[in-house]
Amino acid sequence: MSAAAQRGLAVMSRGAPTVRMSTSPTTHAATVIVPNVRRGAAKTWLAAREAELLPVRYFHLVFTLPKQIADIAYQNKREIYNLLMRASADTVVKIAADPKHLGAKVGITSVLHTWGSAMTHHPHVHMIVPGGGLSRDGSKWIASRKNFFLSVRVLSRLYRRLILEGLPKLDMAGKLQFFGDLANLADRNAFDDFLKLLRKIDWVVYAKEPFAGPKAVLAYLSRYTHRVAISNSRLIRFDAQNVTFRVKDSGHHTTMTLATSEFIRRFLIHVLPRGQHRIRHYGFYGNGNWAAA
Repeated sequence: MSAAAQRGLAVMSRGAPTVRMSTSPTTHAATVIVPNVRRGAAKTWLAAREAELLPVRYFHLVFTLPKQIADIAYQNKREIYNLLMRASADTVVKIAADPKHLGAKVGITSVLHTWGSAMTHHPHVHMIVPGGGLSRDGSKWIASRKNFFLSVRVLSRLYRRLILEGLPKLDMAGKLQFFGDLANLADRNAFDDFLKLLRKIDWVVYAKEPFAGPKAVLAYLSRYTHRVAISNSRLIRFDAQNVTFRVKDSGHHTTMTLATSEFIRRFLIHVLPRGQHRIRHYGFYGNGNWAAA
């Protein structure tokens, strides 16, 4: 194993995830155990969220970032991840509060994911949201329409606006850095031109009632709340130089083999900045509002 890979393993073993590699004396194959899954914490989180479920339909929402902004996030993780979570939540809260759409205060549980199946950088937010909310005075429940929560088109446009308003504010405050292929964005005019192009494209937002119900979505999210990037069950083999693992490509299950150093590099991309929270609650689920509700 290269010195770089050994250093990567040392970094991983010091953080929240842990790594252990054990080689079979007969086959020279190895089991690679990457994340410390913290199953107990995940189960506790899942039980707490299930206990909060209301006797109403729920919706699963996903907010993604265009690749151009995901590239900025790669160099500015703390700031862009915070912006992503805040803007997506503000979008749902504001549209839901508008009487033209729902006219209610909703509750949101958001979970930040930063990876795709191959552990590439793909920041996005999953939300689980009740299909309705509290009236302005908190005296009654206002249900959303059957099989429809909020307009995806309306959500997408406000979300795009909030992100594109937030980015220059971060830049003006000196909180963004640009280097490598993005070094030209350090020029304010170039950054403004870059953002103008993003106003002209559609941003992807997903919102559907889960076929298997809210518990299935919570169970899915719980598999990622207390681990990073990949589960042990997807790991197949390690032969000192490479790691082979299962991936899903365009809906089809296949395998991928990476050099050990590249596997570790991809894994470490998804370790959040110190003190940053992957799970956040908003609306009547946030900041003690749930108990009051």
